[in-house]
Amino acid sequence: MESQDAQKSDRHRDVDPTDGRDETEDERLDRNWAELLQELRVTQTGTQILTAFLLTIAFQPGFSQLGDFERTVYLVLVVVAAATTALGLAPVNLHRALFRQHAKADLVNIGHIIVQCTLLGVAIVLIGTVLLVFDVVVSRQAGIIAGAGTLVLIAAIAITSTRVSRRQ
Repeated sequence: MESQDAQKSDRHRDVDPTDGRDETEDERLDRNWAELLQELRVTQTGTQILTAFLLTIAFQPGFSQLGDFERTVYLVLVVVAAATTALGLAPVNLHRALFRQHAKADLVNIGHIIVQCTLLGVAIVLIGTVLLVFDVVVSRQAGIIAGAGTLVLIAAIAITSTRVSRRQ
């Protein structure tokens, strides 16, 4: 009986008294899951817009004039955009699969990994789209420079975010 009472009181204890929040492990997992879902909502919108943009390109009159390089970049971007869109939807499926199985910790941990992979996919699609647009509109050299610039910007944001999170 005492063991059950100890387990119940453990579930109601502040999981990290030093973080300024008064929350149990379950409350923290619920908050983390809600935050992951909010991040995915934002990411999904951007991914869907980029994917829609890419899908319309093939139906434009000038598409047939693209060279092999542009077509290859385009097709790679369509595949990465589709995979990224699928990744962005995966946590919903995962939630359905684990619903009411008391697996919230697993759900949050796997969801975190999926969000990171989704963000990587968005970054690749964004860099490739900039490269493709500048290549078609200006020149191959401009495309490579613009794509590299976008890569540097995204890398700087990622590095800064990582450094800030490690200080916390």
